[in-house]
Parts: sequence; C-alpha cells; structure tokens
Amino acid sequence: MLRTISVGSCVSVQGLMVAQLADGRIAVKVDDKTFVGRPVPVVRAS
Repeated sequence: MLRTISVGSCVSVQGLMVAQLADGRIAVKVDDKTFVGRPVPVVRAS
C-alpha cells in the first residue's frame, strides 16, 4: 500500500508501507531505502 509519512517539519516521503511500529510511526520503502516517520492524515474529498 502506498503511504505518505512526515520525516521532519518540512519533509515528506511517499513509498510502499513495510512496517507499522508500536509508537505509531510507519516505515516506507523507496527503491532500496527505508524511511520511518509519522503518517500523514488521509483527507477524503466529499
């Protein structure tokens, strides 16, 4: 599943979700790198 995470105050990364950590962060994989951060909330259009 494609997910977007915030890595810092101004940096976000989008990639394939590979893990969900106990503290609420998730890990996403982009090419051969794995990034860990807070998930960006999903906003659905009405």
